[in-house]
Amino acid sequence: MNAAKRFEIFSRLRQANPHPVTELEYSNPFELLVAVTLSAQATDVGVNKATRKLFPVANTPEAIYALGVDGLKSYIKTIGLYNAKAENIIKACKMLIELHHSVVPDNREDLEALPGVGRKTANVVLNTAFGQPAMAVDTHIFRVANRTKIAPGKNVLEVEKKLMRFVPKEFLIDAHHWLILHGRYTCIARKPRCGACLIEDLCEFKDKTE
Repeated sequence: MNAAKRFEIFSRLRQANPHPVTELEYSNPFELLVAVTLSAQATDVGVNKATRKLFPVANTPEAIYALGVDGLKSYIKTIGLYNAKAENIIKACKMLIELHHSVVPDNREDLEALPGVGRKTANVVLNTAFGQPAMAVDTHIFRVANRTKIAPGKNVLEVEKKLMRFVPKEFLIDAHHWLILHGRYTCIARKPRCGACLIEDLCEFKDKTE
């Protein structure tokens, strides 16, 4: 795919949705960190249902740490892998309190040092909470990048690096939201909705649906 086509794709996505936001509900960087940690192998809808009960009770590292693992589990038990997630979040809260004055770090190294925080979670926090250009490649972005040929790659890291290189700079901050939403609602896994797609004529997917 050439640069002019990529520029037009992101221009259209921006025109349709000038200020894209994550579908996870949060009001500060710490809430976002918790929500993204919970969202691994879970839906944003499911995470929001749990955090709507959790955050009014505890939305700081101290308050969640005070709940303890079992206390936190009672709020998140509807989410997949909740046992491991509860343990990781409590450990992460302890580290935030002891090492970072309860402030979520705004750099990859410190974020990825937190239990339960991998590269993808760190990318979401850096991009969404701190406005840094970062590309959190989930299943939706991986599919869209490969299917459209915007940034094909064999694995998540390859796609991430290509997107960071190929997406025009003016679109980098919002690109990951546009691609996730596009994959979630239009370029869906089983049968993409090509007829309703605003970039269908630019997409290089060979097996387009009617």
